[in-house]
Amino acid sequence: MAGALVPHFANDAGVDVIRIGAREFMCVGAKPPFDHPHVFLDMGDDAEKICPYCSTLYRYDPALKPAEAVPAECSYTPKAA
Repeated sequence: MAGALVPHFANDAGVDVIRIGAREFMCVGAKPPFDHPHVFLDMGDDAEKICPYCSTLYRYDPALKPAEAVPAECSYTPKAA
């Protein structure tokens, strides 16, 4: 049920803002092995959320699909255990 997974995003590029198509998501900081604790974030009715670990600003963009991001390289798919 891949469609039911919470989208993950990473900020290896160190950009100020990542536009995403989901209001509920996981921030991993940078991609492993340089990641921070994977934190679940929920924007609620807001259009923006700041990660408390890495201070990345996520901005909701309804034109994007849930797992899409701008820049595209910020979308992250964790490897299966």
